[in-house]
Amino acid sequence: MRKIYLGVLALYMGILSSHAQTKDTTGYQARKLKVDEVNFVSAYYHQNGNNSAVTGGIGTENLTDFANTLDLQMSKLTKAGNKNTFVFELGVDHYTSASSDKIDPYSVSSASRQDTRVYPSLNWTHSNEKTGTAYGFTGSYSHEFDYQSKGVGFNFTSVSKDKNTQFDFKAQAFLDSWKVILPVELRPAGYGSGSDRDGRGSVPHSPRNSFSTSFSLSQVITPRLQALLIVEPSYQHGLLATKYQRDYFTDGTERVENLPGQRYKLPIAVRFNYFLDDHFIIRTFYRYYMDNWGIRAHTAEIELPVKLTSFVSVSPFYRYNNQQGTRYFTPYGQHNPTDTYYTSDYDLSTLHSNFVGANFRLSPPNGVLGWQHLNTLELRYGHYMRSTGLNSDVVTLALKFK
Repeated sequence: MRKIYLGVLALYMGILSSHAQTKDTTGYQARKLKVDEVNFVSAYYHQNGNNSAVTGGIGTENLTDFANTLDLQMSKLTKAGNKNTFVFELGVDHYTSASSDKIDPYSVSSASRQDTRVYPSLNWTHSNEKTGTAYGFTGSYSHEFDYQSKGVGFNFTSVSKDKNTQFDFKAQAFLDSWKVILPVELRPAGYGSGSDRDGRGSVPHSPRNSFSTSFSLSQVITPRLQALLIVEPSYQHGLLATKYQRDYFTDGTERVENLPGQRYKLPIAVRFNYFLDDHFIIRTFYRYYMDNWGIRAHTAEIELPVKLTSFVSVSPFYRYNNQQGTRYFTPYGQHNPTDTYYTSDYDLSTLHSNFVGANFRLSPPNGVLGWQHLNTLELRYGHYMRSTGLNSDVVTLALKFK
């Protein structure tokens, strides 16, 4: 598989290089396509808890995920001096999940125990520095064992003449399809497991479509203070319940999770950055979230970047989240048999959480470890604690090449 991914990347770079060598017939020598930067991000995530939705709100939530993304940013100037920027990104995640293996606990190790997700995307943005505007389009694709997603997006930016005000707009649509895998004991006769290898019957596919927009306005208020306002309404319809997650009722019966087929979300956020002096920055963030399933949430974050030298900085951060859960949630065995919609997924429950960690950034003028092209190295660690008992750790390494 790795050969395939590198082959796709080489093919893509070859196509761009061929365009870079094209000459204008009017005699104008077009400026060559050049590589602005290459970013590689690798993250390891591990979580543990005892409220798995697959087994009705009880049982292990042990999960590990190893995620890697590589993005290549290239640009080219037009005759008029406008800039075309191309960003190609390729991501590959691999996870193992103990709770997903409980979809069919009678198998030694089901296909759902581990999976690999591959998600390439390509963005093109055209920028006009004279007018301070830019617009672009994005196409994306994601594939894993039971899920496929096709995405398109549009982005627009406008910057004021004095560079103190910036407006950004984004619109995205994701058209998804996933296999409706059921717990083994709730499958009708002839219903398959979802695996192409078992030969026990087919599994239907169901759509899940998501549409989102983002409006943001940033303003330099004083030379030391910057503010940002973000509003991100979104809408989903289709199969929004996870059908391999179980729910248990007060009469002793068991069913698969059932949730409404439509969901409206409205997050509103503000961010303030205050530059205390040449060594300290105070970054603050607050977000309010609401949706039509009854979830309300407040999230507050503070980050304090400290510049130790001209090229070394450390940024400790802390985030607190308080969530009022959906009206459809109850714990294991407490659902009313007359309920239409129900879930025991603790991600949708009433909870509060803390996330604490630090980011280390190294960006020496002669390159990291003396390698001129390795412009920046960042190492970030975070520890997450949730009132439901779920704990997780994540370590992220980010490298920027120029």
